[in-house]
Amino acid sequence: MQRRGFLAGLAALTLPAPSWAEAGSPAFLAAGKGGEAFVLHGLSAAGESVFDIALPGRGHAAAAHPQQPFAVAFARRPGVFALVIDCRSGQIAHRLSPPDGRQFNGHGVFSADGALLYTSEVIAETSEGRIGLWDGVQFTRLGEWASGGIGPHDIRLRRDGTLIVANGGIATDPTDRSKLNLATMRPNLTQISAQGDILAQAELMPELAQNSIRHLAIGRDGRVAFAMQWEGEPTEPVPLLGLWQPGQAPELCPARQDEAFLMRGYAGSIAMTGGGKIAITSPRGGVVMIHAMDGSPIATHHRTDVCGVAARGDGFVLSDGTGRLWSCDEAALRPLRKDGPAWDNHLVTLTT
Repeated sequence: MQRRGFLAGLAALTLPAPSWAEAGSPAFLAAGKGGEAFVLHGLSAAGESVFDIALPGRGHAAAAHPQQPFAVAFARRPGVFALVIDCRSGQIAHRLSPPDGRQFNGHGVFSADGALLYTSEVIAETSEGRIGLWDGVQFTRLGEWASGGIGPHDIRLRRDGTLIVANGGIATDPTDRSKLNLATMRPNLTQISAQGDILAQAELMPELAQNSIRHLAIGRDGRVAFAMQWEGEPTEPVPLLGLWQPGQAPELCPARQDEAFLMRGYAGSIAMTGGGKIAITSPRGGVVMIHAMDGSPIATHHRTDVCGVAARGDGFVLSDGTGRLWSCDEAALRPLRKDGPAWDNHLVTLTT
């Protein structure tokens, strides 16, 4: 019996690990709502759904395992669930709950080898930021790091293994999400080492302290593009796109003067192509703006309730709240799909 068990163990070791091909080789993940049902979809590069999985509540973003067909779906912030989903079967493999006094804050990312999952979290009573650390196989809680600020939202992994955190700066009521500190906000970008040490931080100039840093895209050279949401008076236009190389001051990238108010102070999502083009979206304004790698504006397209955006080749894929998916470049928007659910905020690219 011992010999047979030993040989069975050896056989298991030789079996290939499951891959995303077994889940239909999706290019993107996106949460949405169809009727009264909340779902997570795996989407092909052409916008076709290769799987859809029920969620217990409204989803926000997701994290895709870099090799195996597992996705972690995060609740809309402040969240109390994160579901590890086997995208081959649609079954929930694990349900993650934050420790007492913590709340998930909408985003997470795996380490490059998939061994760790990092989650964006807050201390519920104070909105002080934390990065939760989870084992990427058993999904047990390993610990947490300080995020370096208040209200962290998006977190991304650079190729050097460091994390970039968008600390939005907003303290919120833990139950109704009301904003408590708009007059004293101090959003920042924070770079954290693979050991949890803060390596670099950048803040905006004082007159833009109410520009909450929300979402991130990382270039091949490690450059960070960040999207913001203005919490100040709506009487003056402010830049909603910025660029940052850790160790340097952030650069802000204003829209064209005649388009400065089109986004209505709200950038909902951001993506960057391999060639460095950047797209930011605004569901409030119904626009997507495309910028060159230096941040200068190239093109603006209009689409009702557009928010999700992901890079695709030298262009982008967009999702909107009417159930449509679009291919986008500086020349035009082109329809991919029109019969989907009401897509939520984000399209998450699989990097397999």
